[in-house]
Parts: sequence; C-alpha cells; structure tokens
Amino acid sequence: MRTKKTLAAAALLAAAVLTLSACGTGVDGDKPVAEVSAESGSNKAATVLDQPFEKPDLVLTDTHGRKYDLRAQTKGKPTLVYFGYTHCPDVCPLTMNNLAVARKETEKSKELTQAQKDSLRIVFVTTDPERDTPAALGKWLQGIDPDVVGLTGDFPTIQAGARSLGITVEAPRKGKDGKIASTHGTQVIAFSPKTDGGYLLYGQDATVDDYTKDLPKIIKGENP
Repeated sequence: MRTKKTLAAAALLAAAVLTLSACGTGVDGDKPVAEVSAESGSNKAATVLDQPFEKPDLVLTDTHGRKYDLRAQTKGKPTLVYFGYTHCPDVCPLTMNNLAVARKETEKSKELTQAQKDSLRIVFVTTDPERDTPAALGKWLQGIDPDVVGLTGDFPTIQAGARSLGITVEAPRKGKDGKIASTHGTQVIAFSPKTDGGYLLYGQDATVDDYTKDLPKIIKGENP
C-alpha cells in the first residue's frame, strides 16, 4: 500500500529552507541544494504536514493598489500561496501557469458546487517588490490568470512572511551578467478552508495533473 509522507513542521522547516531557485542566470548558488518531495514509491505530489503552518500575518498591496490582509481576506477559503517574481524566466511562470490551468479544469468538476469553486484563492506574493509594482504585477498576472491575487509591498515584510512558512527569500541582486535575479524557495503551500492551516506542501516538480487532481480535495479541506 502506498502511503503519503507526513513530516513534523520542524523537520520540514529545516529541509524546506534549503530549496532555493534564483529563477534565472548570473547569480551564484542558483541551483536547489535540497528537495522536499514525496517519499520513494509514492505517487503523490503533496507532502502532508502533521503540524500545519500558521497562515502568515501579511498585510500587503494588491494589483489594484488596495490593502490586502491575507489572513482576513482568505479566512475560511481554500488558499494556495506562492512566492516568486515577474521577471523570473522559468520556475515562477511555469508554476503559476500550472495552477491557472488546474483551476480552469477544476471549474468543470461535477463534485463541487459553484460556491466551492468560487471560494478558491491563489495568491502570488512577489519577492521583487521594487520592480513588481501593483501595475506591473497586475499586467503579468493578466496574461496568466486574472483571478490570481497578486501582492506586493516592502521586502522585509514579504521576507518575514515567507520565512514563517519555511521559505527562504533573499533580496534581489545583480549577477555577473548584469541581470537582477531573486533567489527564493519554490514551494506552494495549500491552506485548508476548515482550519486555515497550511497543511500541504508542493515542490517545483508538481505538474498541472497533480494540481488538477488535488484541487477538488483541497477546496473541501481534505487530504489529496
């Protein structure tokens, strides 16, 4: 029988902070040095946490220039949170496109009510707030999924919010080739609508099919 790996939050934290991607070239140490993934033999993309993460106390600015309180405005709603940036040439757009396609597929689900489908929140928090203004972030997300909540703000606040989820975010810096890159963890954290706890973790290898298969259960607050 195949089982899903269940990790204590403390153990996960120690491993997750090592999973980094510079989402570009020209920055030293831009390769992931560790992966958090399902155990050998498991066909599940999600890691289930036995001690869920608390939702970050983040108050940032959305793409319309309005204040967005993550805890208050996603309370009781199935929520997926990802930290990345719009100038990323690889991991970030791939992850967000996978989530966008999976969301559209979920709209066809007959096991969910329309209210349940409408309750899903996908939140993209920029790790490069200096360049990712509300307008720039909104334009980028418009081409991926206009329903995604895009958030920007001051870097220390964003960094602290990511760290509370075991996700390392470093300040954007210029590489040897002159390009600016943002080094950040590539995990997607899913929060339950029942508890508001971050109970599932996905690595950057999660596919459209993985998310499409899991979203109906996430929306209902169940384990995939």
